[in-house]
Amino acid sequence: MTTTIACAWVFTVLGTFALLFQVALAFGAPWGELTLGGRHRGVLPGAWRLVPVFSALLLAAFIGIVLARAGALPQVTLPAGLQALLPTLAWVVVGYNALGCVVNTITPSRRERQLWVPVLVVMLATSIVVARH
Repeated sequence: MTTTIACAWVFTVLGTFALLFQVALAFGAPWGELTLGGRHRGVLPGAWRLVPVFSALLLAAFIGIVLARAGALPQVTLPAGLQALLPTLAWVVVGYNALGCVVNTITPSRRERQLWVPVLVVMLATSIVVARH
């Protein structure tokens, strides 16, 4: 297994953890203080549950991009147009993770920082390795 593929799988594991966290929030898990700056303790109120739905969809797309860019699923053949976009899309993933690191570093929620900064730093590092592939 190459370093790039190993990084893609590490990204996938952490991304799946984050994705499942977002799905749980959308379905009413009482973890509001671990997201969105910690402004909602307990269950996210009504319309705020759409934020984790969007985040989960984005994470699923990012996982797919990283796995495809790394060539971690050789049995999957992408359309030529999408294959050509993978280098750019991989850098979009890097940018999103970099932004996530900054935002979660400055969040007023100490618990949110403690949970997400380490996860995002590893996701950022692994996505950089994959994007440079």
